[in-house]
Amino acid sequence: MFRMPTTQATQTRPATPTRPPSLTAPPGRLFAREHLPVVAGTVALVTLGAFENRAVMTILPTVTRDLDGWALFGASTGASLVTFTIAMAWAGGWTDRRGPRPALLLGLLAFAIAQVVSGLAPTMGVFVVGRGLSGAAEALVNTALVVLVAQALPAELRAKVFASFAAAWILPSLLGPSVAGVLDALAGWRAVFVAPLVIVPLALLPVRRALRTTHPGVSGEVDVGQGRRVRASLVLAGGLSVTLLAATLLAEPTTRAPGVVALAVGVSGVLVGAARALPDGTTRLAAGIPTVVTLQLLVSAAYTGVAGLIPLMLVQTHDASTALAGVSLSVTGVFWAAGSWLNGTDRAQGLAAAVRLRLGGALIAVGALGPVLLALDVVGIAAGMTGWSLGALGMGIVSPTITTELLAQAPPEEHGRVSSAQGLAVSTGVALQTALVGAVVALGGDGLDGPAFAALMAAGGVTAVGVSLAAGRSRPAA
Repeated sequence: MFRMPTTQATQTRPATPTRPPSLTAPPGRLFAREHLPVVAGTVALVTLGAFENRAVMTILPTVTRDLDGWALFGASTGASLVTFTIAMAWAGGWTDRRGPRPALLLGLLAFAIAQVVSGLAPTMGVFVVGRGLSGAAEALVNTALVVLVAQALPAELRAKVFASFAAAWILPSLLGPSVAGVLDALAGWRAVFVAPLVIVPLALLPVRRALRTTHPGVSGEVDVGQGRRVRASLVLAGGLSVTLLAATLLAEPTTRAPGVVALAVGVSGVLVGAARALPDGTTRLAAGIPTVVTLQLLVSAAYTGVAGLIPLMLVQTHDASTALAGVSLSVTGVFWAAGSWLNGTDRAQGLAAAVRLRLGGALIAVGALGPVLLALDVVGIAAGMTGWSLGALGMGIVSPTITTELLAQAPPEEHGRVSSAQGLAVSTGVALQTALVGAVVALGGDGLDGPAFAALMAAGGVTAVGVSLAAGRSRPAA
C-alpha cells in the first residue's frame, strides 16, 4: 500500500500547481505574515476539537443520567472510536485523490451534524448515533489538516506547527471541564454540544485561501488498495466493538466464560484487521514507513496503558477526589505540549528522527515508574505525578516526530494514506491496551488494588521500551 514512488506513479504524477508567493516563501518564523492564516486556522480547529473532547468527557455522566441510558454508556464512548477507524481507512485515499479541501469541509459538516444530533437527542440511542458521527468527522478533519499543513507550509516548519497543535490542547485541558460545567448550569447539558457550532465558521475563515490552492496528490489515479483498507478497517472496527462488549461480560461471574471468548475474538479481529489495513511490512518492522507506523501503534498502547489508568488508580487506591484525579489530565496536556515545543526547536530538529524517537520512548518508560511507584504507595502523589511528567514530555517528542517522518518519507500523492495509517495505528494500539485494561478492571472490580494497577502501568512502560529499541528502523532502507 504505502510504498515509495514506483515508475508508474512517477509517470502519472501531475506537475505541482503554481502556488502564490505567500505559500512558497522561504521558511522562517511559524507566525510570520505569510504563514499566519494557515497556522491560525488549523490551530483554531484543533483547539475546537480539544474543547469538544474535554467537554464531552465532563458532561457524559450527566447526559447518561438525564437520558436514563446507563446500559449504553460504554457504547457512547466506544462509538466514536469505531467510526473513526472506519472513516480513517477511507479518508486517506480520498484526500490523496481529491486534495484536503473536500475532506475538511465534509468533516466539519459531519461535526456540525453530530453536535446537533447529540445536543437534541431525545434518547440515549440517538445520542450514541451522534457520537458515532463525531468519530467519522474527527477522522476526516485530522487527515485533511495533516495534508493541508504538508501542502501549505514548508517542510522545515511542520514540526513547529504540530507543536502548536499539541499546545492547543492546554487550555481545553485546563478550562474545558469548567466551561462545560458553566454551560450545563446556565442552559443545560445540551448547550455543551450546540455552542461549538458558533466557532466552526470563525475557525474556517483563516484557511480559506490555503484551501483554494490545495491540490490532489495524483489526478485521476485509482487507489487500488482503497477497498482492501476499508474492508480491513471494518474487521478492525468489529474487533474494537467486541472487545468493548467483552469487558461488560467479564464483570459478571455468570457471563465470564462468554466474556473470555468475546475478548479473544475481539482481539483477534483487531490484529487481523490491523495487519490488513496498515502498510505492508508493518508487522515485520520493515525499514521506513512501516516501522514508523508500528512505532505509532506501540507508543499509543504504551501511553494509554499508563495515562488512562492514573485517574482511576488515584481514586481507587489513594481515595483522591475526582478533581484531584483530573489534575493528571492537566499534567499530561502541559508536558505533552512542552515536549512538542522542544521537538520543534532548531536544536532538536538537528538530531536525527531516530534519536528523538529513541529519547521519547525512553522518557515514557522512565516516566511510567512514577505512577507505578505511586500505585505501590512507595512515593506520594506529587512525586508520582512529577515522574509521569517525563512520560508526557516523551510523548510530546515522539508524536510530532512520527507525523513529520511519515510526511517526509512518503511521496506527496500518499500523504493522505500515511496520515490514515497513523490514525489506524493509534486506534489499534489504544484498542489492544484498552482490551487488556478493561479485562483486568472488569475482573477486579472494586477490589482492584495497587499492585494490579502497578502491573498494568509497568506493561505500558515496557511497551515504551520497544519504541526505543525499534526506533533505528524508522530510517528508510538505503
